Amino acid sequence: MSRQNYLFTSESVSEGHPDKICDRISDAILDAFLAEEELARVACETFATTNLVVIGGEVGLSTPEKLTNLMGSVEDIVRNCVKDIGYEQDGFHWKHMAVQNHLHAQSAHIAQGVDNEGAGDQGIMFGYAVNETEALMPAPIQYAHAILRNLATARHSGELAMLGPDAKSQLSVNYVGGKPVGVSSIVLSTQHLDETMTSADVRSVVEPYIRKTLPDGWISDATKWHVNPTGKFVIGGPDGDAGLTGRKIIVDTYGGAAPHGGGAFSGKDPTKVDRSAAYAARYLAKNVVASGMAERCTIQLSYAIGVAKPLSIYCDTHGTGQVDEAAIEKAVAQSMDLTPTGIKNHLQLTRPIYERTAAYGHFGRAPDADGGFSWEKTDLIETLKKAV
Repeated sequence: MSRQNYLFTSESVSEGHPDKICDRISDAILDAFLAEEELARVACETFATTNLVVIGGEVGLSTPEKLTNLMGSVEDIVRNCVKDIGYEQDGFHWKHMAVQNHLHAQSAHIAQGVDNEGAGDQGIMFGYAVNETEALMPAPIQYAHAILRNLATARHSGELAMLGPDAKSQLSVNYVGGKPVGVSSIVLSTQHLDETMTSADVRSVVEPYIRKTLPDGWISDATKWHVNPTGKFVIGGPDGDAGLTGRKIIVDTYGGAAPHGGGAFSGKDPTKVDRSAAYAARYLAKNVVASGMAERCTIQLSYAIGVAKPLSIYCDTHGTGQVDEAAIEKAVAQSMDLTPTGIKNHLQLTRPIYERTAAYGHFGRAPDADGGFSWEKTDLIETLKKAV
């Protein structure tokens, strides 16, 4: 039997964190290519440091002319991302930073396997869902994201204009009887533009937003607060610490509450199962939990490069299942085509919907009308029940 009483901690980082800037740029470039062609191929990496952004990787469109034309817009995409996030500081400014574009045409050897509708790489992918929040996400990561998202909204609106774009949050959540009931500690480090602000000043500004974000009763007199514990935090973003695409894979997924296959998401088109199969696994796990078959569910999928069908499907309901796990595995295989083509068609992953995923988690978000976060839908419940 799993532990019932314990503390579990997860962290999140804001849209202005150096690694998240890079994730967003990579996904914005991906969206531009998918807007040009649904079958565009993109594997884009971004590096950022003091007043410099470097783009590299492999891309592919149907004609060299289209590729040349779109390459010309990459620098504008980069600058617009940084401008929208809000960086206008001496060491990192959207207008003055240098941008280097080293994208090139996709390898013909990789394209060969993918063109035959096989997976774009080998690997293992995990999906997870648990009924401890409305979004069927682990509470620590869900609320760590929500705190930073709400602070960013207030910053963009001008309510918290004294704050900068770079921030990190961390919550230690107290579980009793296997359910989250409160927070033992709250950690928030946020960049501030007013150099005279102390840690106490920053706490007085952000505390009301944090209290509104967390469920009633979760903060008590015993809750420990650590707001800007090192003191001033004026120099933020890539000027303070270099950023790179794909370095926040636990922040992007389940905050450490579930296994991770190791592959990052941002900058990858849906032929890359690192991304598309991880979305499919989350979709399946969420629908299993939403159907009442289990309170908690982990789904693992595995693939080989150039091979379309998954090599294995594994389900673990962690002792909470109402249905045999082997039956769920069979139902999953019957209910959804888990080839890369089947996944991208079922979840409509060839749309330009990825830039919005780059910050505040790829999971636990409400599905958008244009197809964004389609993997968060619970429209497979009846199909799974019939298959079981």
